[in-house]
Amino acid sequence: MAKARSFQGALGVAALCYIAVDYLRVVSPLWHERLRPLLWGFFALAAASRAPFYAHWNSEVRTALSFVACLIFMLACLVVEAISVQFVTAVLGIDWHWATHPLPDTGQWLLLALNEKLPSTVVEVLRAPLIGLHHYLMLFIMLGFSVLFGCVKAPGLGLGARYMFTMGIGRLLRVLTFVSTILPSARPWCAQARFKVPNHPHPWAQKYYVPYASDSNAIHELLKRDSIHAPIPDYPPEYVPNWGIMSFLVDLLRPLNLDTSNVGGESWFNTLKRAGGGCNDLVYSGHILVSVLTAMAWTVSFGYLSCILLRERFVRGTTTVLMSLLVYMWGSFFGERHILYGQILTSGISGSSGDFHK
Repeated sequence: MAKARSFQGALGVAALCYIAVDYLRVVSPLWHERLRPLLWGFFALAAASRAPFYAHWNSEVRTALSFVACLIFMLACLVVEAISVQFVTAVLGIDWHWATHPLPDTGQWLLLALNEKLPSTVVEVLRAPLIGLHHYLMLFIMLGFSVLFGCVKAPGLGLGARYMFTMGIGRLLRVLTFVSTILPSARPWCAQARFKVPNHPHPWAQKYYVPYASDSNAIHELLKRDSIHAPIPDYPPEYVPNWGIMSFLVDLLRPLNLDTSNVGGESWFNTLKRAGGGCNDLVYSGHILVSVLTAMAWTVSFGYLSCILLRERFVRGTTTVLMSLLVYMWGSFFGERHILYGQILTSGISGSSGDFHK
């Protein structure tokens, strides 16, 4: 038991070393290039030296199938999310995103007010990119491999499977929140810079949204009749590439014919991967799913100081999660509401199905 606790302490030191060395790319790129291979080499040697003495390989093998299944499920959910992100941008067209004003964000008002009140040094520290998405992913991978040292309960693949399954469920719930009502972007220029979709709205929006978007009398009549009645404006025809069995995605992705020399047009995969992320207000941050799940996994495994000060798992778990989210609160990408919604939803998903290790 004492040996396991010493390894737990060493894992915490290793996590801090990883973050510190990675941050050197901002402070001193030369030292970052020197120390990064040494740190990764040390981690690899430490894991390799413990692997022959690991006593739970049988349980790892038994869990491998569920691990692969959860991996496939998570990847499928990420594809659904990517398609949905493209859809909420493409269905209304670039002109709508450019012309529509952002919604009021009181969380952003609060942070801007704090920027004026707090000392400049404190603000700069909070703005510093100390911990990013890739740090959280790496910290969870380190937690999974720490099973070799007895820091967490075996099997490690079970921990990874639970993480990916929860991630997939969270992504699907996120899709339901931002697809049901399309919100404008906090950065009106983003859609035009990132997406290659038509400027005009999709025929669905032309028929069911555009005639009623700015005419209060038409909206009143629509609610009264509960059926469409306004004339549909004239727009250019839709481009329909030949995507074979994936042609059902044309209405969702709305590609442009960027390469006229290619008869079949751009593939659906290239169309999907080009954007690399959404521009709309997507209700809550997808990055928070990663950060909250990582913080909860570490807290459930061993809460470090919070375990000593706060015995109740809910209290110490919430404390750790809130501390992990602080790095996003002063960022330029997400507002306070995105952070809060993401934390509540992710904590609920993970907590509803029990312990990370079960």
